[in-house]
Amino acid sequence: MITLDNIHKSFGNNHVLRGVNLHVDRGESMVIIGGSGTGKSITIKSVLGLVKHDSGSITVDGQDIDTGDRDAFLARFGMLFQGGALFDSLSVWQNVAFRLLRGSLKRPKDEARDIAIEKLRRVGLTADVADRFPSELSGGMQKRVGLARAIATNPEIIFFDEPTTGLDPIMSGVINDLIREIVVEMGATAVTITHDMTSVRAIADKVAMLHNGVIQWSGPVSELDATDDPFVRQFITGSADGPIEAIR
Repeated sequence: MITLDNIHKSFGNNHVLRGVNLHVDRGESMVIIGGSGTGKSITIKSVLGLVKHDSGSITVDGQDIDTGDRDAFLARFGMLFQGGALFDSLSVWQNVAFRLLRGSLKRPKDEARDIAIEKLRRVGLTADVADRFPSELSGGMQKRVGLARAIATNPEIIFFDEPTTGLDPIMSGVINDLIREIVVEMGATAVTITHDMTSVRAIADKVAMLHNGVIQWSGPVSELDATDDPFVRQFITGSADGPIEAIR
């Protein structure tokens, strides 16, 4: 479904991606792990075309991302942003239905609201939340609203950027379970960025580790703990000793 072939991206002298090769199969849940500043977010932004890669090619469902209708291309995606990224001035249902109220996916207002409430229920929020504003919700509830927005248009591909950041362990577990259930239920292709190993084990079919601008290791999540790759071993154990330099 998604193929990155030898992707390079630099910002001035900062070489972020140095030849990323990654394949995500249709209906697969891929989790990309790696330290802060290793280029995980740049990788998914490159797939979306929000960041233009310097060289290499990216295809989605066999089509180069730089060809075809841009609006139709983006309509295939949903995204849960790291900080929620909810619009403070819009009510909860308007946030969830944001893409259903404009552009090529536009629906009548009443229909968009009904869909939003249905998606809110799917993530465990009641209909009375719909007319509240994000500032009236807890962090966990805001994350659920973000998830409802990500699935509002029933996208084929969903990106999750650090879905459990800032949440307590219990709420993190709830969000992980919701993501797994929804991805399986929708048959969507999912790519998640996280450094939370609990999330990795709950969400992933396959795992790829991004380090020093390249995919250092990739494979089924069932093989993650058995790999002898020193970079992966250090990362999943959280050790300060190893080939990944820790800032002291």
